[in-house]
Amino acid sequence: MILFGLGYAGYSRVVARKLGLDDANPMPACTMTDGVDFVPAKAPFLLGQHFSAIAAAGPIVGPILAGLAFGWLPALAWIVVGAIFIGAVHDFSSLVGSVRHKARSVAQIVQEHMGQRAYIFFLGFIWLSLVYVITAFADLTSSSFAEPTSGGAVATSSILYLGLAVVMGVALARFKMPLGLATGLFTPLLIGVIWAGQLLPARIPEVFGLRPVLIWDGIVLAYCFVASVLPVWLLLQPRGYLGGVFLYISLLAGVVGLALGNLPIHYPAFIGFKTAAGMPLFPMLFVTVACGACSGFHGLVSSGTTSKQVAKETDCRSIGYGGMLLEGMVALIALSTVMMLAPSDPATKLGPDRIYAQGLATFVQQFGLNAQFAMAFVLLAFATFIFDTLDVATRLGRLILQELFGWAGRWGRTAATLLTLALPAWFVTATLRDPSGQVIPAWKAFWVVFGTSNQLLAALTLLGLTIWLRKTGKAWGFAAVPCLFMMVMTLWALAVQMNGWIARIHGGAAWVDPTGIASLLLMGLALCLLWEGMKVVKA
Repeated sequence: MILFGLGYAGYSRVVARKLGLDDANPMPACTMTDGVDFVPAKAPFLLGQHFSAIAAAGPIVGPILAGLAFGWLPALAWIVVGAIFIGAVHDFSSLVGSVRHKARSVAQIVQEHMGQRAYIFFLGFIWLSLVYVITAFADLTSSSFAEPTSGGAVATSSILYLGLAVVMGVALARFKMPLGLATGLFTPLLIGVIWAGQLLPARIPEVFGLRPVLIWDGIVLAYCFVASVLPVWLLLQPRGYLGGVFLYISLLAGVVGLALGNLPIHYPAFIGFKTAAGMPLFPMLFVTVACGACSGFHGLVSSGTTSKQVAKETDCRSIGYGGMLLEGMVALIALSTVMMLAPSDPATKLGPDRIYAQGLATFVQQFGLNAQFAMAFVLLAFATFIFDTLDVATRLGRLILQELFGWAGRWGRTAATLLTLALPAWFVTATLRDPSGQVIPAWKAFWVVFGTSNQLLAALTLLGLTIWLRKTGKAWGFAAVPCLFMMVMTLWALAVQMNGWIARIHGGAAWVDPTGIASLLLMGLALCLLWEGMKVVKA
């Protein structure tokens, strides 16, 4: 926490000076207000929305998986160093770059400074990355809802929470309710949502041979469609703000529990440079932790939705850089829920959502609070974090296809959203297997691909921003160094995954492996973009 505080107080100011923030610069949210996507928002409100959009399951699932696989010390070091010097720089620079280009996407910034061909490659890469985000998180949500013990309660609470967000959006936008009053009114209602979920759990039986998790997959993807085409004031902004409240309460519970809980560390600090399954620490640690240290998805949020709501340029520092450090805290708390487990503890075999919920429930139990209610709260918070990313990812995918094909109006939004959700719908219904041949859920099969594409997207975004800074005569080394590091680690990780795919083919497995083909496509697009960037630098 001290290091994060020093990073915000010190290094973020250095980056801000290099970017030359100036409140005299006109903000697209103010000059291009349309009531749908371009809507100015105050910094605290927008920080809550931005934070909840970026801090989904990634900073929880990734650190837990990495901690279990390699030990907590490598994950801890990467989260702290990565968040301060790479992830926060990426998010901050992406947000400033977008508002300086009329709130256009990172892809359009690449188009302006690297050319049309790089623009097409980058859009393709972003869209594929979003497809993997939607696939992994939609299936993770459905698996949580279908869980036999508490999944139904979480599902009910999640549905009520989304309805509550719509009511809050109407109250703020149509009835002009002050934000302070709305916060005081709707925050206690979140507690009621958790209570109601436990009383009325939504359980779905098997229908026509379809497993409950597949039915939930369809419901979640249908939600993604609706959320993608609704105005941001109706769902995205209030849902993001309420999601931020969840995050802040979870952060507070985690910090207080860590500081005062007096809980011992049982899990090993370091397990080895390879897991039992043969996964190497280098480079896989850097793509498994994913959003907890750096995330290309954050650049899409920064330049896709957040930049269209920034009211003044200096707000970018607290929203962009500060938002990433808050996410780093979420990752550290998630990692701590692994640290308290003994290697032989049965909880190590649970899903990341259950490990996280059990850990935070242990924290608050130290202070006499009900552990069962705490578990329900954390599981709903976990589902909320995922919803925050799912609807933003779908909206961004929709905007990219509209941008690429020039589709406008209601029918353009509808077609682009359906096309974005088509591949995730196929992936979550496919039978996927791990290297040993065992059937595994879609989220687990796509997690490493998601992490790799996510981190590689961050490297490519930093590449585009570096070229923009260089061509406009600004300091660019602070973006170029993180770009180089992430580029090496992620391309290396893709090569490891492709080698595994090739080995499975030689072992007699079918060559049509979605994760192997995804790795090949991502590496090809990344190398094409890297080549285009090198040509621009040499010119």
